[in-house]
Amino acid sequence: MKSDMWQAANGTKDSVTRRKISRRPLRAIGRAFTLIELLIVIAVIALLAAMLLPVLAKARLSVQSAVCESNLRQLGIATELFWLDHNGNCFNTAEGTTNGGTIWWCGWLGPGPETTRAFDLSVGVLYPYLNNSDVRLCPSFCSTMAQFKLKATNIVSSYGYNGFLSQGTNSTPVNISQIKQTTQIALLADAAQVNDFLPPASHGHPMIEEWYVLDNPTNYPSGHYYPHGHFRHQRQANVVFCDGHVGRERMVPGSIDPKMPNQFVGRFRPEILMWR
Repeated sequence: MKSDMWQAANGTKDSVTRRKISRRPLRAIGRAFTLIELLIVIAVIALLAAMLLPVLAKARLSVQSAVCESNLRQLGIATELFWLDHNGNCFNTAEGTTNGGTIWWCGWLGPGPETTRAFDLSVGVLYPYLNNSDVRLCPSFCSTMAQFKLKATNIVSSYGYNGFLSQGTNSTPVNISQIKQTTQIALLADAAQVNDFLPPASHGHPMIEEWYVLDNPTNYPSGHYYPHGHFRHQRQANVVFCDGHVGRERMVPGSIDPKMPNQFVGRFRPEILMWR
């Protein structure tokens, strides 16, 4: 009887003790951050981000340039295939007009106001060798910026063809065998034009647009010939030469188009364009 009473009394005491213990707050495993510590962490993260962003931006530009080089290399191979199929004869910058538009080497560009023209890549001279790929587009030529002006309803080509390889529709074509230093003569390269004469561009609002021909406008800006080299890869332009290799070129000093100097449109060295 006493044993039962003792157990009952002690059992009740144990249960009360357990309840008291259960009500005690658990000891914190660790203390919280102070405001100063939190600000220090945020400052360190911001500093690391500031250090990494330029590196990431430079890496992005390097990737874009590498893609552009690959594009030009493929365009060079397509041109070599064209030469094989045409006894070594080069194609012209333009092959005349039809349906009110112009057949450029890269395709047909229809008539009408700028930005609304139709275009057809399938009539371009290199189209059969490219399997409808997008190698005609340089990733560094940003078509989304406010000062970019489309010539058609979409981008036709980011690259220009060396106009000195063109003889005109009714003339004897240049044969690649005539070019003695194929390693030194440009075939295709980064190209663009600053337009201030066709809406939506104007003299007070110049815009940059694609262009399809490389030339050597020595009388610019006093004349009406504009430079067409686009030195968009950290102030350099990618070029594929007639032997198929891809290299980098800087613009001729003092040739930058003053209408939009921040776009680095200028002249190539005449030595890489004029083969004779």
